[in-house]
Amino acid sequence: MPQLPEDIIDRLTAMERRIQQLSTAVNSRPALNRVSGGGVEITDGGWLHVLPRSGGPAVFSVGAGGLACPWLTMLPPQDTTVARWPQTTATAWTTIAVSSNPLWQPRMRLQLETRAATGTTGAVRVLLAGTQWGPEVAAGADFDHTAAVGADFGTLLTVEIQALVTSASGTVYAQPQLMYGCGD
Repeated sequence: MPQLPEDIIDRLTAMERRIQQLSTAVNSRPALNRVSGGGVEITDGGWLHVLPRSGGPAVFSVGAGGLACPWLTMLPPQDTTVARWPQTTATAWTTIAVSSNPLWQPRMRLQLETRAATGTTGAVRVLLAGTQWGPEVAAGADFDHTAAVGADFGTLLTVEIQALVTSASGTVYAQPQLMYGCGD
């Protein structure tokens, strides 16, 4: 075998060592399973869970079966007989309906129908966690408001409907017709 210059053998040995290092690095790197910015493409039955910064259950999950959200309640059918709606005869703000809801979205839409007995005037308002949310409406006008709820994801949000009579006497009614959370 002809004699090769020593520097070629040294270079081949160094290249072989570098190839081995690269092979080891490629085969031992951690999985790339986190994205802090940019898009994500899922193929071949993969899945994606979006988690809140504070931890806890997934905000939503996407997998081979499709999109899965945490359970989201829906407003049940409501009584259409006004006399059976939440009501008050008080002349001071009175809570006539209340609910507690886990907060899954940063904004909410709430629609109420309001009524007043013949000859009665009054007003209706909504409180979120004890603070007025949206406009005060005259009894007989509909309340339809969409806005930020101002609470942290996953917290239990208390929604109160309050009403009062502003005339000498009578009854003011309010009935939720639509309530849902929505994004920005």
